[in-house]
Amino acid sequence: MDLETLKSSMCAHIDGHAEELLAVSRSIHAHPEEKFEEVHAHDLLCDQIEQAGLTVERHAFNLSTAFRSRAGRSGPDIAVLLEYDALPGLGHACGHNIIAAAGLGAGLAAAAFAEVGGGRVTLLGSPAEEGGGGKVFMIERGALSEIDAAMMVHPADSDLVTMDAIAFHGLDVVYTGEAAHAAAHPWQGRNALDAAVLGYMNIAALRQHIGPQERIHGIFTNGGERPNIVPSSAAMNWYVRSGTLEGLERLKPRVVAALEAGALAAGCEVSITWRDPVYADLMDNPVLSGLYSANAARLGRTVLRPDSTTAVVGSTDMGNVSHVVPSIHPMIAAAPKGVGIHTPEFAIHAGSEPGDLAVIDGAKAMAMTIADLWASSGEVDRMKSAFQES
Repeated sequence: MDLETLKSSMCAHIDGHAEELLAVSRSIHAHPEEKFEEVHAHDLLCDQIEQAGLTVERHAFNLSTAFRSRAGRSGPDIAVLLEYDALPGLGHACGHNIIAAAGLGAGLAAAAFAEVGGGRVTLLGSPAEEGGGGKVFMIERGALSEIDAAMMVHPADSDLVTMDAIAFHGLDVVYTGEAAHAAAHPWQGRNALDAAVLGYMNIAALRQHIGPQERIHGIFTNGGERPNIVPSSAAMNWYVRSGTLEGLERLKPRVVAALEAGALAAGCEVSITWRDPVYADLMDNPVLSGLYSANAARLGRTVLRPDSTTAVVGSTDMGNVSHVVPSIHPMIAAAPKGVGIHTPEFAIHAGSEPGDLAVIDGAKAMAMTIADLWASSGEVDRMKSAFQES
């Protein structure tokens, strides 16, 4: 089968199953589940894969809500990654229901034509992108050991070549002081809340002197029990981000020093715990991105290079994938311009018509990109060369 016929056949397959794909997207959207608790989404997606005649490994990689399914016997093995966890309190304000359904559509279309297309496809259900790092554990347990390239699409308010995904590490901070009656004997106490506030202010001062791709943001999770008791304990949760893993490692000691200085000034103790896994920066593969952009253009979507007005900055465990195999993480418009992800407004659009269109177009653009890789060993070689040079 020639390439154009293969692409047309894949797109026709997706159109023929559009009703089921959109039902999957709407169902996941209506049943938001947080990290590592995506039981409904896991079972729904696995059921759909099995109904298509494929074998699926449920609860894969020793993760209760991960899965894997493969098709094809030879040729380049392209992984399509599906995300389906929701945000606490906001539901699918990141549109992972779209990621899951688009990935399902692309994967099943590729599976249907793997034999005639001369390639392989692997569907990887990856839980807990929102802070749990499901892909990191999957990588450690061999999920990418035979994979030549990996892809997914992420909804946004614009069609972009990639997300500006930067490296990330989270930490928990606990200050310990000494309780006392705040009116009767305050001098007998050591105020852990003061230590935390001073640490926070030190971070605020540090923010003036970090790079433009670096971010530090945190919240108080414990500030004491009652106003008339000098707080003996206070706690915070922080996110530290940088443009690269190397930059992150340089920034982290500065953050620790700022937090420790708060404890020193208030006469308290501090415990700082870095929470794994670490999210790596995203390395977009230009060859893969070019193929995806050309295929999206066939669908009427103009995929832009992010600039200061369109870039979506954040962190994702897809970054870790991109350090192992050539990868892309394009953004697909699923909401009106100006409606940012992680907002209640975006959650509404993710479960309505703009989100539905992103599911179908995202599935087709990825499926056609898989077809390009299957059809041309030259493109695969170029992709791998670009990866090795990055």
